[in-house]
Parts: sequence; C-alpha cells; structure tokens
Amino acid sequence: MRFRRLRARIRQLGMNVADVASLAGVNRSFLYDIIRGRSQTPNLERLKSVAAAVKVDVEWLLHGQGDVQGETPLDEGAQSDFIGIAYVNARPSMGGGSILDEEAKPGRDFHFRRSWIKDRLKAAPSMLRVMQVEGDSMKPTLEDGDTVLVDMSQKIPQPPGIFVLHDGLGLVAKRLEHVPMSDPPRVQIISDNTRYPPYDCLADEVNIIGRIRWYGREMF
Repeated sequence: MRFRRLRARIRQLGMNVADVASLAGVNRSFLYDIIRGRSQTPNLERLKSVAAAVKVDVEWLLHGQGDVQGETPLDEGAQSDFIGIAYVNARPSMGGGSILDEEAKPGRDFHFRRSWIKDRLKAAPSMLRVMQVEGDSMKPTLEDGDTVLVDMSQKIPQPPGIFVLHDGLGLVAKRLEHVPMSDPPRVQIISDNTRYPPYDCLADEVNIIGRIRWYGREMF
C-alpha cells in the first residue's frame, strides 16, 4: 500500500508529482509508477530520495513504520480502516505533576479504527494525542502506566470528566467539574483516590489541555 501513503503525503504537503520529482532528482515516471501501483520493487536509492523530499523515513513509505515530519497524513482510501494518532512524551501525573519534556522525541503513532474516532468519539484526529499517565491519585479509574487518548478540542469541564491539565508545575490527570452557582466561576479538581482531597480554584486559573476520551491498560 506504499503508493497510497506516498499519494497521501504529497497531497498533505500541498505538492504535486512534478514538485517531488524535482526535489528528489528522479523522473516523474518513477513516481507515477509507484503511485499507480505499477512498481512493486522500486529502486531503493531513488525511493530514499523521494522519502527525503516528502520528509518521511523510507521505512514509512515501504511499511508504514518510521518517522514522519509533522502529522501523519490521512489516508482516505476505502480500505484504510485505521488512523494514526500521535503519541507524545508527556506523562501527566496522577499526583504532584509531571513536566512536559519538549525536547523528547515523539513516539510512534497509535492506530485506532477510523469509524470509532469519527462516529463514536466524533473527534478530529488532528486534535487527538496519546499520552501515558503515572501515579496513583486517580485509582481505581486510572492506574500508573495507563495509556490515555486526549481530545485537545475539549477544554470545558461540562459535562464533568477526567482531563489533562497544567497545574503550574506540570501536567496532571484529574476529574474536573464546575462548582454550582459560583461567581466568578470555579472548578473543582478531584482525585478518584480518596487519599487525595479535592480542591477548587477559579475557572480562569485552570489550564486544561484536553479531555481524556479513552484509556488502555497493559495486563500482566
């Protein structure tokens, strides 16, 4: 399916075959043969040049694995049942807060069913991120090491839910809900683990990253 990945990447970058061929130093026919599925074993050195031109690893073109500069392009083909959601090396703490390592290299995408993202979550893939949580303050709902899917388009705790937020020191995962009849509006920040007491603060002071829409847990 490499021809569909290449076609999707070219479209995502706003380029055409002539642009890529010129940057890669290859004939347009070489690219057309790949895109149209006529070439199953393209010359590897030329393909590496094409990969560099569209800013992806050659392994991503060949097998769908490897680094892609920026977001992974959407493959809208009828047979594309899954979509890649970017994993970021932020580890929201269920406790005192964890610092986002902005220099850390992003991990590989997690893949979810496209229909589930669209029809069940009704979410934009570009606004979703995968993270891993740590700590015990959200037990038993979330355990240390759980993987979560965060919708960054949802920053208002209405209805209440579990969010990733920045508490001034780092990222934390907490349950949020509005304090009724508060003026100015206040938000209560709740840990599901009763060892950690809830507290509230002004809504304007809460820097919400996004709502957690799904979690996964490794079983031992």
